[in-house]
Amino acid sequence: MREFDFELALCAHLEREGRLVSRQLGGHVHGRRVLDTVVVEPGPEFDERAAITADRIPTAAVESDVGPGRARYWKDAFDCHPDRAERAVELAVERGFFERERRGGRTYVRQTTRYPDWIGGLLAVENKPDLGRPGDLEAQLRTDVSLALADRVVLATASYVTGAHLNRIPDAVGVWRFDPESETREVVREPTPLPTDEPGVELLDERPSRTDVRVVSAAEKARARRALAERAYAKGWRSFDYPACASCDPDGDGRPRCAWKGRDVLASKECGSDCDGYEAASPPTVDGDALRADRTPWVPDPDGRRRRQSGLDRFG
Repeated sequence: MREFDFELALCAHLEREGRLVSRQLGGHVHGRRVLDTVVVEPGPEFDERAAITADRIPTAAVESDVGPGRARYWKDAFDCHPDRAERAVELAVERGFFERERRGGRTYVRQTTRYPDWIGGLLAVENKPDLGRPGDLEAQLRTDVSLALADRVVLATASYVTGAHLNRIPDAVGVWRFDPESETREVVREPTPLPTDEPGVELLDERPSRTDVRVVSAAEKARARRALAERAYAKGWRSFDYPACASCDPDGDGRPRCAWKGRDVLASKECGSDCDGYEAASPPTVDGDALRADRTPWVPDPDGRRRRQSGLDRFG
């Protein structure tokens, strides 16, 4: 089985369990690491977060000195480049986390509600259906464990897992054996919780004669974890395009199934006139948001937390 098909099958399986699932997200601080699948476990104030917006709350807005009390002049509330700050203000207002008003030709902002403690935990899943073709698996998992950005790390595979396989990956990494056809998931080894609130070590580059690493502070990790959780909350896992082809027949999970190929297809790479089964048609309409909302605590269209409407967003 191809990794794309395996990944979508596992995401659909986890979502049907009521989990908040996303895929293909940056799981690094200074380096380059893309996490195949990320599961966000709701924290104590998850409902408060869901009530604000279905979209990502900008990191710069969360880290700013803007609070829910007295409104502040926006330029005094950010410690970053003005362009980034201005963009954060626009998005935060658009998404209901900030409200703004004009005073004497200046823009003032305040939070509509304080940023909630909504992240209960992060699970990072590395998908490798065929352990006979591991690629950079060992180095990737060592990086995930030493950085400890996620609370737990799991390797998911369709292969039979031997002792030799387990010996080649860090002891802290859990292992799942997942069969997409029967939709069964066997826990071969439970993951060990990682020290997310302590400094970590991030692998930046590895060559035969040299390995470059960087120590990441606990504060840097906390910011990166929050940003990762926000991206996962907003993005979900159906972040692919559906082929403009009559053979595309999405299944009940919204996966981009191709009737001609008999599997999921990545439209950007394998669909078009070069395919013998291609027949031009409008892409199918799939309400992925409705599926996600029905199966998970994610709220697609919350009421928001704006406290007042008059006097806001009046710009001359």
